[in-house]
Amino acid sequence: MKQILSVLTGALLCAAVIAPHFARAQDASIVVVVNGQLITNNDVENRARLLALSTGMPLTPDILTRMSPQITRQLIDQTLELQEINKRNIVVPESDILNAVTHIEQGNNMQPGELRAKLEASGVNFLTLIAQLRTEIGWQDVLHQVLGPALRPTPGDIAAEKKALQAQIGSTQYHLAEIFIPVTNPQDDKTAQDFANTVIQQLRQGAPFPIVAAQFSQADSALQGGDLGFVSLNQLDPSVAAVVQTMPAGAISNPVRVPGGYYIVQMQGTQTLGNDMTTMVSMRQTFAPYPTPISNGNVGPAQAAVISKLVQAGHNVHSCPDMAALNASYGNVRPADPGPVNLSGVTPPAFQTLLGSLPLNQVSPPLVAIDGVSIVIVCSRASSPVGLPSDDAISDAIINQRVQLESQQLLDNLRHRSIIQYSGS
Repeated sequence: MKQILSVLTGALLCAAVIAPHFARAQDASIVVVVNGQLITNNDVENRARLLALSTGMPLTPDILTRMSPQITRQLIDQTLELQEINKRNIVVPESDILNAVTHIEQGNNMQPGELRAKLEASGVNFLTLIAQLRTEIGWQDVLHQVLGPALRPTPGDIAAEKKALQAQIGSTQYHLAEIFIPVTNPQDDKTAQDFANTVIQQLRQGAPFPIVAAQFSQADSALQGGDLGFVSLNQLDPSVAAVVQTMPAGAISNPVRVPGGYYIVQMQGTQTLGNDMTTMVSMRQTFAPYPTPISNGNVGPAQAAVISKLVQAGHNVHSCPDMAALNASYGNVRPADPGPVNLSGVTPPAFQTLLGSLPLNQVSPPLVAIDGVSIVIVCSRASSPVGLPSDDAISDAIINQRVQLESQQLLDNLRHRSIIQYSGS
């Protein structure tokens, strides 16, 4: 979870440079009361700002008006989650929050305290992020507490799942990412659909799918940026299965109505179980941060100097140890070795093509991003038939399914038992 939130906040900081600032007077008027706990217009707007900064969306009054009902419902659910966390006397240690914030700052080459200053300078109350961190960590503890020993699959569970997968040898699997927007009341259907369309518009304009999923998806996969990995059609809702079969790689679906809400799905690729080949890549990278991020898409003299210096240094790199040493000279801002990389899961497609075609021990062209520039080198590639996942991977998938189901059921129960009073009602 902390890794996803690190990525989330890193992108927020970049987006904060390019997203238009939307000034609005503070409004502490009450929107809704959840079991006696207030949610105000300030809370709604802070969450809207978080979305706007992560997607580059201009937070105009019109967009804020269209997003507010769905954001309010998400805040209600998170308030219910936090109340359940407190009821169960689950304490998220301050050290966990501090470590997460520190990890975010280190991952973005920031000094202590710089994260808070940057967010608040962009109009986002730092406590909005802290509350989200605390609730997400604590809610996972609630789910594990509720499930108890039933959470861990038995050898029989794993064997049954493996048998089912063996029967699918030769079938197509789909690498998907998802965002789930719940509809808890039929009267809210139009609001949820409008919100989904707003999110889709931003995704198709380039907003990072993992970041939006980490903030706004109500599926358990949100903690992994919405990534489902490779799944078979029988693992999906029939409505979603019908859509993904027609989607090309990289495509983002329209809202898909399913029982309980709407799905937004991104197609990241396909494979044929047991027939296709999967390629694992070993690589090394050097990342050089800019003194200030790129603004308005224009590379300035300061950024150009960093890019030129790294390209020149890359001329002396002829092996993976050379690349690791170069990355160390830049302070190891990002790890030189990201670990084994499954080529089929690499995004965007252009980077997948680069890693698949770059000759071994040859330095890539510079990969320019908003906050810095990278060069990479491929150490080795190894291809093998796509086989069944390991027992550990099957176990993790079963656990994720159980946690997801329990999360939905528990939230439904909390909503039914709660007193939720909207302002003016």
